[in-house]
Amino acid sequence: MWSFLKLFFEQRTGSKIIPIDGLKGLEKSDAIFHNLIVENHIPGVSVTILQEGKVILQKGYGHANIESKTNIDPKKTLFRIASISKCITGLAFGKMVEEGLLHWDDSLFKYVPEYPQKRFDFTLRQLANHTAGIRGYRGKEFALNQHYSIQDSLKVFRNEPLQFEPGKGYLYNSFDFVLLSLAMERAAGTSFETYVQEKVLLPLGMHNTFPERISTNSEEELSERIRSDGTFTKSTNYTKSISGFRKAVPVNNFYKLAGGGYLSTSADIANMGKALLQQELLDKKTYQEILFNYPVKNHPTYYGLGFQVSQDALGRPYVGHVGSSVGAYTNFYVYPKQGIVFSILINCTDPKVQADLDTAIQAVCG
Repeated sequence: MWSFLKLFFEQRTGSKIIPIDGLKGLEKSDAIFHNLIVENHIPGVSVTILQEGKVILQKGYGHANIESKTNIDPKKTLFRIASISKCITGLAFGKMVEEGLLHWDDSLFKYVPEYPQKRFDFTLRQLANHTAGIRGYRGKEFALNQHYSIQDSLKVFRNEPLQFEPGKGYLYNSFDFVLLSLAMERAAGTSFETYVQEKVLLPLGMHNTFPERISTNSEEELSERIRSDGTFTKSTNYTKSISGFRKAVPVNNFYKLAGGGYLSTSADIANMGKALLQQELLDKKTYQEILFNYPVKNHPTYYGLGFQVSQDALGRPYVGHVGSSVGAYTNFYVYPKQGIVFSILINCTDPKVQADLDTAIQAVCG
């Protein structure tokens, strides 16, 4: 049966499946990414892996656009990065605290007084570590295609009660970061995207990271720089079906830019990982706050402020984020002890390949 399937996939893609038995390290990781394309699990993936700040693997597999067979350039091809956006927001939050524009434990209502009062107060820190009690998506809210500003989007969830007393529960969601970004915007006196661009993206050399803008007529509008520079390519977003891949439904993620609305390249996301390893941009004390594994009722949440703070199956600590959104699935892992950064961006709604990605990552970590 395996021989038949192997031959089927090879004939369909024109490429051969690489047996991974006996392979190790980067060679094994490279083969796994290659096979995900050949076996038609994903349309395309952009990969950048750094060790001690140096590129050890940077490659595009498959296509940014299946129909036109557009190749992927890890430095130039833009992908939705989904919840990796929260890491960018966590860094911006830390920078604002260092500049004295706000404080970790300020109440949301100090900056957003029009948000309906709840039974309990909650803080910016609690929003950033998902312990504020704000609810998550319901139904198809994850795929909203409304031309909302951050302020506009509050109407989706503003009248809902808290799910628990802040600090006494954990519920991962993106509405937390909608509220956090609005507070940050008010504190900075400028738009959230402008502050992030000036204080995080440019200082870290993330020149190819942008908000994804969708106009009211649903035509994608990235930024003036992207539109005027023909060297940039935005990957097409797909959803997997029984018959193959179809273009994902249109969504407008701008209102939740802080939690899942950025576009970037795997090279840029790797730069962010390098900055974490080298403690660039922020003070050491600030990084300790952001990358602290906040507990709830003496149990770890494995979450900091915009960052997952956890360990892999072999007990190796890492920080970063997994992202999943319409037309995108992403991994961003930073292994401090090994000095390794993984940036993996896929242009498909959750293709159920995390086990393969974990194997590729473990092969490099040794």
